[in-house]
Amino acid sequence: MMSLRAVARTAAPRALRAVSASPITLGRATVRATSNVLRTQLPQKAFSTTVFRAAATEIDSELSEKLSTEIGYEQDIASNEPVPATVKDFLENGPFELVDTPGKEDVVLKRTFGNEQITISFSIADLQNYEPGMFDEDTALGDEEGAQNEEDMGEDGGAPVRLNIVIEKPSKGALNIDAVAQDGSIVVDNMFYYHDAKLAHGDSAETQHAAQAVYPGPPFGTLDDDLQVLMERYLEDRGINQALALFVPDYLDMKEQKEYLRWLNNLKGFVDAQ
Repeated sequence: MMSLRAVARTAAPRALRAVSASPITLGRATVRATSNVLRTQLPQKAFSTTVFRAAATEIDSELSEKLSTEIGYEQDIASNEPVPATVKDFLENGPFELVDTPGKEDVVLKRTFGNEQITISFSIADLQNYEPGMFDEDTALGDEEGAQNEEDMGEDGGAPVRLNIVIEKPSKGALNIDAVAQDGSIVVDNMFYYHDAKLAHGDSAETQHAAQAVYPGPPFGTLDDDLQVLMERYLEDRGINQALALFVPDYLDMKEQKEYLRWLNNLKGFVDAQ
């Protein structure tokens, strides 16, 4: 069977050729004949549009119902899961102010320590991109012991979360520390010093480019052991400690749940909108 689109391409030319070949004289008769040919095409187009609209409406309804089911499921999970003690204790007793904007991936912690301004940022993107075992060579090779260690690690600390830590002093620039929170520990990867504190935040493409040109210093793990210990104690004095390492992954789990539920509601609202 020919498609409606193929019929539309062939039927009209044939009909018009028939009109041009007929002995109808030019004038009103020709106009009426041509009009009759064109009108025969209109009911087919109108009918096909109606069919597509009806199908779209039915699909919209099914999608909306499925979204409602998913929303209800997620709401049940959220209502039955208490706030983890690590999150509650940190927010109630910790020195940091939490900045969490609904709909955004990033979370920010801020505090003042003497004349220093400390900012710690992290993101739920780390949870979404993490695959257990992706960094474990033994697990990748099929080693059972390595797989068990990975499983145990996931149960205790979950996914590693990257921390961007900035410590600023007035007119003295800033330290920028790349670290990871995992298994109740803060592991420092690199420490940068910037004369201009703006470079530590990288709020624009220009500052990011300028920061890349600054000497980064050696990897933290290659420093003298005593120097590493003192730098870690330096961070602990400022609240960058085990409590923070436990708080971050647990809070991100909560945020990811909230953001997913918000996303579902936004999607359903769009689908249901007239």
